[in-house]
Amino acid sequence: MPAQSKPLHSNRELFDRACRVIPGGVNSPVRAFGSVGGTPFFVAKGKGAYIFDEESKTYIDYIQSYGAIILGHADERITAAIRRAAEFGSTYGTPTLGEVTLAELIVERVDGCEMVRLTSSGTEAAMSAIRLARGFTGRDKILKFDGCYHGHSDALLVGGGSGVASLGIPDSVGIPAGAVANTIVAPYNEIPLLDESYAAVIVEPVAANMGLVPPLPGFLEGLRKQCSENGVALIFDEVITGFRIGEGGASKYFGVTPDMWCFGKVIGGGMPIGAFGGRREIMEMLAPIGPVYQAGTLSGNPIATAAGATVLQLLDAETFRVLASRAERLSLGLKEVFNNAGIEAKVPRLSSLVGIFFGAENVTNYAEAKRSVSLGMYPKFFNEMLTLGVALAPGPYEALFPGLGHGEKEIDHTVDLAGEAVKRLLK
Repeated sequence: MPAQSKPLHSNRELFDRACRVIPGGVNSPVRAFGSVGGTPFFVAKGKGAYIFDEESKTYIDYIQSYGAIILGHADERITAAIRRAAEFGSTYGTPTLGEVTLAELIVERVDGCEMVRLTSSGTEAAMSAIRLARGFTGRDKILKFDGCYHGHSDALLVGGGSGVASLGIPDSVGIPAGAVANTIVAPYNEIPLLDESYAAVIVEPVAANMGLVPPLPGFLEGLRKQCSENGVALIFDEVITGFRIGEGGASKYFGVTPDMWCFGKVIGGGMPIGAFGGRREIMEMLAPIGPVYQAGTLSGNPIATAAGATVLQLLDAETFRVLASRAERLSLGLKEVFNNAGIEAKVPRLSSLVGIFFGAENVTNYAEAKRSVSLGMYPKFFNEMLTLGVALAPGPYEALFPGLGHGEKEIDHTVDLAGEAVKRLLK
């Protein structure tokens, strides 16, 4: 094998350059490594389960663009679809066949979701879904759950998990009190008592922005009952779970049908996209046929819809069985590593999602997740794994995303490296 040429850039050099022209050197805060320490690595390319940084270091990647990648990086079928679409143009600001095709694929796969509107991000989808729920019900109050993240729109950036939790701030400066005056925050996995003043309840059916916290038995069913009895729109934010935990997402997985959904990540095949959908009577409140305004110049982008349609057509019951099997292999392997080392830790798994919580406590809500994080073990484990060539999310409130690019070889090697990482931690 020929000797590798010296890298053109170092991660430190690139981060210093970025800090001069980009606030904090990053375009999304958690990427700055603030909660784990050290210098961010800059990715040059990816393939399958692997990413390669600008210093030519190789990592087994469990970030996978925070779940947007499910087939593995640079899957040839996705890149071919993107290439074909790009050859005809990148955006038109007009209707296209591609957006109709993607909408049909979503509606076909999600029972009860009769219409969808495409957006450019999950944040935009959640923001629009709330506006639509308020327009449909004629009410103002909404309820969200502590530690659930629904993007960074003003009304929803309170009690959020994910990156905002890593920064140690509960919401954000710059949001006027009036923007969150009608947002009520409740503990996750506890069924709130609603009344007819609420327009909507929005929830991650599987909380994946405070680590990985599955719903307790009866939680989603209880939400459905409360919403139905009080005329409240139940919104499932499936930006992470949609088309990742199963063909029909969380609503099919748990047998609970909301009134509305938010989607993102997987439905774009790695391209920027979002969508919100729901029952026809609700969705027909949207302009141009209804009074609730929502728009987007790049909504239904032809390159994103081509990639998204391709990935959805490649996901079937067998692929989800394989995904769950690989996630289980990873979860069981990590549990064994921690147990053998005498380190108290929980490694929850739901379908193809995996989490890591340090400590003896089972985590069922955000308060318990914060207690786990306060032990300070995650940054140490993260940095040891990174040194050994495994990229976990640079924040303790994120999930791990094993995908179809992760074969048994990559999973088993990850577990072996985790064993080495905990040995180093114990020295």
